[in-house]
Order: sequence, then structure tokens, then C-alpha cells
Amino acid sequence: MFGRKGFFKVALLAIALLFVACSSPALAKEIVIKYAHGDPPDPIQSPAHGDAVTFKSLVEAATNGQVKVQVYPACQLGSEREMLEGVKVGTIEMCNVSEGTVPGFFPEISVLSIPYLFESAPLAWKVLDGPFGRDLMEEMRQKTGIRCLTITENGFRNFTNRISPIKKPEDLKGLKIRTMEHPGHMEMVKALGADPTPIAWGELYTALQQKVVDGQENPISLILTMKFYEVQKYLIMDGHIYSIDFTFINDKFFEGLPKDVQRIVSDSAIVSGLVHRGMQQYTSAVGIDELKKKGMEIYFPTPDEIDAFRQATQPKVLEWVKTQVPQKWIDYLFNETEKARKELYGE
Repeated sequence: MFGRKGFFKVALLAIALLFVACSSPALAKEIVIKYAHGDPPDPIQSPAHGDAVTFKSLVEAATNGQVKVQVYPACQLGSEREMLEGVKVGTIEMCNVSEGTVPGFFPEISVLSIPYLFESAPLAWKVLDGPFGRDLMEEMRQKTGIRCLTITENGFRNFTNRISPIKKPEDLKGLKIRTMEHPGHMEMVKALGADPTPIAWGELYTALQQKVVDGQENPISLILTMKFYEVQKYLIMDGHIYSIDFTFINDKFFEGLPKDVQRIVSDSAIVSGLVHRGMQQYTSAVGIDELKKKGMEIYFPTPDEIDAFRQATQPKVLEWVKTQVPQKWIDYLFNETEKARKELYGE
């Protein structure tokens, strides 16, 4: 039997051991973040993967390994829709997906499908990083439980096909064009007289190879990374849509993280998102010459030709957007775009 002094000594020792156990980083519970995206696992040429591995490195270093980030590239955890569904229900903590999957979860995102809206990446960044982008993403968080950590980019989307050059809207008539599963993009293709055909990202190369579709539309970086030049001959640099990627996280999971870890996750996503944008811009800039070397014929339309595409598509897509999105978001977007244009270009 312990005497009174012996009892207190044992009690104090137990309390000390408990304090050490609770305060020791080595014994702290490990946090695992599953991070899914659809691009190839190439950290040099794939912006989404470069983004993901940058995020992983930053978070794991800043938390001294307390947080482990498991990156799942190339649709390993399912299609982009399945990834986003996983983030919504919490079976996947994070994903980086394109805007094509988002309207099924948050219809208001369709306001960004208006074609020929942004004429430059800096203009798009100014709008999306400003009040409009922040307010839109907060609305999404409140309605879906999906938090946007950062808005990244695929870049400006351009049409390719295997049949013939495209120089004017009529040249698309009758072509079967793969689009994302995005009604706004499909409306745009319909307005040009083509047949929009949604095909999952992971299945697109095979669909082009087997001639299930005649063409597709994507940024230069992805045309190059995915080797679409092997199955497509003609490219027009029309830049019809500024294509967005989002880094999403389950909001309940995020709110459950310690405050210091929340800050690390948020800051790391902003930095890795800038890496994503930078890689995409670099790959697109040098990619044009690479695609020429691979045998693609590339056409650069004049401003008047771009305006013809705008007039053919924007009114039709706007009609559809108004059935999906409250007018306040349309007005907000156009107002912020005009304001940003004046600030950037003095127009």
C-alpha cells in the first residue's frame, strides 16, 4: 500500500506523463488529406499535379509531418464529378477540378461560362481574385459545404479538330465537338452549329483516337500535356472561354482542423495555386511552337473574326445563363469586369 506521500508522487508522475503525451508532436494524432485531381502525374508539364505536389510539400513541412497529404492524380479516385461528390460528402478531403463539374452542385458558377468575356489572363485574375470571385465562392460554401481554397486556371480554351481548319463560326457547322459536362459550354457549341458531346476527361484521348468525336476544346497546355496533337490536326486560337480550375476542400473537415493548421492549409493553397497559374502560362506560351513541331496547323484569328464568334455565341449562352443564375450575379460579373478593364487598360 502507498503512504500519502507515495500516493501523491505516483499521482504527480501520472499527471506529468499525461501532459508529455498530450503535448508531444510525435504523439499527436496524424491528419491525412486525400487530394485528388485528373491530370497526369507529371510535376513538370502538368499544372494541376505541380500544384498538388507543391501544396503537399508546403503543408507537410509547415506542420512538421503532422499533416500528411496523399496526392491521387489521373482520376485515380474517379471522374471529376466523382471527386467533387467525394469532397461534398467527405470521403475525399480535397480536389482540384475544372469548372465543368461544378454547375451540378452549384448552378451559379454557370455565370462564368459566358464566352469571349475576358480578353486576357490578368483581366480574369483581377475579377476572380477580387470581390466577385470571393463572394461567389462564399455563396458556394454556404450552399454546398464545399470551400474553395483558391481559383486556379486551365487557361483560355481553343477549338481543335481532325477534319479541316476553323477560321469563322460557320466552319464548325456539323462537327462533333467534345465538351465538358457543362451546359453553358454545350450551348456555345450549339450556337456555332456543331454537335456538343460531353465525354469524361479521362476518356477523351481514346474518344478522339477512335473518332467518336471530330474535335474538342481545351487550353494549349492541356492539348500538349495530353498529347491531343497525335489525334488532332487543326487548332484555332480563339480563346472562347477562360477555363478555371478550383481547389476545393470539404468545409466541415476544414473547420475541424486546428486554427494553425487551417492557416497553413489556406496559405499553402494560395501559393500552390500561383504555381498552377504560372506553370499553365509557361506551358501555354512555349506550347504553341511545340504543337507546330508536332504537326498541328494553328490559326490566329483577327479581332474582327473573334468578334464574329462573340456575336454568334454570347447572346445564346446569356439566354441560357439567365435561366440558371440570378440576374444579380450576371450584373455583378459584367460590372466588375468593366471596372477591372478600366483599371488595367484605361478603357
